Amino acid sequence: MNHKLIEGDLLARDAKFAIVVSRWNELITRRLLEGALETVRRHGGSEENVSVVWVPGSFELPLIADRLAKSGRYQAVCCLGAVIQGSTMHHDYINHQVAAGIMRSSQESGVPVLFGVLTCETMEQALDRAGGKVGNKGSEAVLAAIEMINLLQSIDQNPS
Repeated sequence: MNHKLIEGDLLARDAKFAIVVSRWNELITRRLLEGALETVRRHGGSEENVSVVWVPGSFELPLIADRLAKSGRYQAVCCLGAVIQGSTMHHDYINHQVAAGIMRSSQESGVPVLFGVLTCETMEQALDRAGGKVGNKGSEAVLAAIEMINLLQSIDQNPS
């Protein structure tokens, strides 16, 4: 192989995170937050370097995430929420806008803004993805944030 490989490791070291959490479906989002904080600790990070910001619902995640990403104080922002389908179509409108807003914030700020928002049909599915039998999406979002922080640093240190 003649190619150069650039990767980000999974060590949080002194990484500074903001975690934005939706109060809506707090039974679920609190579990996502617990998984996220545990992952920071497990990968060598400190909760002293984590700011947790609560917002009313998932629809509010992108605005606050964008403000935090552009503040210059954080190397990554993780958005945690849970939108459960229910009997109306509101989830389609919310999910699309939240995903687009989070992606836009990441691209415009140059700071990784991670999507840890559950988009489930039922409460049971959400519980399964918030520390149940399918894992914890909050943990996965922080793990991706750690890797992205380190990947961006590797790219900056190895420009060619």
